Amino acid sequence: MIYLLEDDESIRKLVVYALESQGYEAEGFGLPSLFWTAIRRSVPCLVILDVMLPEEDGISVLKKLRRDGATAEVPVVMLTAKNTEYDRVEGLDAGADDYISKPFGMMELIARIRAVLRRTQSASGVREYTFGPLYLCPERHDVRVGGESVTLTYKEFSLLCVLCENAGSVMTRGMLMDKVWGFDSEFGNRTLDVHIRTLRAKLGAAGELITTVRGIGYKFGGGQ
Repeated sequence: MIYLLEDDESIRKLVVYALESQGYEAEGFGLPSLFWTAIRRSVPCLVILDVMLPEEDGISVLKKLRRDGATAEVPVVMLTAKNTEYDRVEGLDAGADDYISKPFGMMELIARIRAVLRRTQSASGVREYTFGPLYLCPERHDVRVGGESVTLTYKEFSLLCVLCENAGSVMTRGMLMDKVWGFDSEFGNRTLDVHIRTLRAKLGAAGELITTVRGIGYKFGGGQ
């Protein structure tokens, strides 16, 4: 998910549309207060941040993102009408990953975003999985189905991570119990079945990705 904080509604709608047309999930906010509410709900994979904003300026927002452990590593692209060297240096010194000035072309913005995501994900080792409507980022503890956040317990999340990491392979009950719970037993197998059932229910349409291999265990998807 990419978050855009831009108070100009026409620019906000255009950028969100351009991102979605390129296959990204995106959400735009006109006020920092709305942006912070969303951040507390779910951490995005990238933020596009305007400098001139109501309530507080973009540099202040950027500094807060960098001070918070949950968002310190989230890549940020600054988007602004300012084009002086001082403004660019201020944004980069505050922790911005890139800086693009208005007016700008949508394809240039998309190219910059792709470059930043490649660079930061490669450097940080962040893993992301997408299987049909399901999106999973283990490092950010982010699970979404059809763009909507899904709340899982710790064990459900761990189980989903193991299944995604081994997509396309049949995982025996013993393998799953060992990786998620650290032990294997007849009682444990019943625990596994219950967690698989609740995980499928919480994932909704994406729950169909988890298939039962009778007498052996479970398989997730058909490969990434």
